Amino acid sequence: MGKKEKVIDLKPKVDKISEQHLKELQHIVNSVNGLQFNIGKIEAQKFGLLNGLTKAQDNIRVLQEKLVKEYGTYDVNLDDGTINWPADEK
Repeated sequence: MGKKEKVIDLKPKVDKISEQHLKELQHIVNSVNGLQFNIGKIEAQKFGLLNGLTKAQDNIRVLQEKLVKEYGTYDVNLDDGTINWPADEK
């Protein structure tokens, strides 16, 4: 088999990155952290809104049950409260 050539790295070894690269890295990491924080805030708001929607839908179901017991239907015109009876039930 052939001899392996030894590769010599002529670049000097450094202990730190440049100030410019450090600032760029810090800026990018801070940007990512800020975006993740904002996503978390939005997700918390979304959770609250979805919870509110579920409660509102439950309230609609409860009121529909009351309307059916009292009027026989919950099909009501939301503008004036007129019951939307089918034509054959009027």
